[in-house]
Amino acid sequence: MVSRRDALLGAGASIAAPPVAAKHAKFAAEIAAAQACLDAFMAAFNARDLTAFEASFNFPHVRFASGKVTLINPGYHKPEMFERGALAEWDHSAWQRREVIHAGADKVHLDTHFARYRKDGSLIGGFDSVYVVTRQEGHWGIQGRSSYAP
Repeated sequence: MVSRRDALLGAGASIAAPPVAAKHAKFAAEIAAAQACLDAFMAAFNARDLTAFEASFNFPHVRFASGKVTLINPGYHKPEMFERGALAEWDHSAWQRREVIHAGADKVHLDTHFARYRKDGSLIGGFDSVYVVTRQEGHWGIQGRSSYAP
């Protein structure tokens, strides 16, 4: 039996960001901006909108995953990425956890867990990750991420 929460997550909904911890209260606005950036990142990824997807980044962007370190600059992502490899069966993803580790005026570290789903809603897998969201010239974007996703 699938719970209502799992059904929503399987449909591509993401969980709400948890309340700001007292130790991070001073940076509530920055945390909200970082969480909004993660929302934009996920929405653009699910829509396969590479322009909006890359707009959720700050460059250079560094990705630690699949046993390698990748330096990503604008234009790196191509539509073909959705047709092969780890995304071949993929239809959409959803956040399952987004908790602030550290927060400051221009940078927020987040401990996340996201799930990947097939079109029929079945789970491909869930992955722990750390995202580093930075503010550069007023723009909040994901500058780095370390993931256990392939």
